[in-house]
Amino acid sequence: MNYFLLKTEPSTYSFSDLQREKTTVWSGVANAAALIHIRSMQKGDMAMIYHTGTERACIGTAQITSNAYPDPEESNEKLVVVDLKVKKPLKRPVKLDEFKADKTFAKWDLLRISRLSVVPTHEKLWHRILELSDK
Repeated sequence: MNYFLLKTEPSTYSFSDLQREKTTVWSGVANAAALIHIRSMQKGDMAMIYHTGTERACIGTAQITSNAYPDPEESNEKLVVVDLKVKKPLKRPVKLDEFKADKTFAKWDLLRISRLSVVPTHEKLWHRILELSDK
C-alpha cells in the first residue's frame, strides 16, 4: 500500500464535501510531476486530504478506489484522475507549521516543493501525521 497527500482549496472542494458525497473523482491536476504521482496510485492506496489557503492543514483521510485513468472530462489523455472514498476526519487538523517544526518531515516534498498538489507520503510520515492529530 502507498500513501499520498492530496491538496485542495477548501472553498473549491473540501474534506467536508467528500464526507457529504462519500466518493469523488479526484480531478483538476495538470502539473506534470503531480500527474506522475497520480499515475502511480493504485486501488487500495491511502490519501491524506490537505486544505490549502488560509487553513494549510491535513484534515482527513480517504482511500483510492481505482487505478489512475484518463480524465473523462478532458480531451488530453495525459490528464488522469483517480476515484476516492472518504475514510475519516483526523481527530484534529495537523497544520503546516507543525510539519515545519518536526524534523521527521524535513525532506518531505510538501515542505520542499510547496506548489506540488499530489505528494507521495512514506508510511512513517503517514503514521506521524496520525500521531500529531491525536495530541
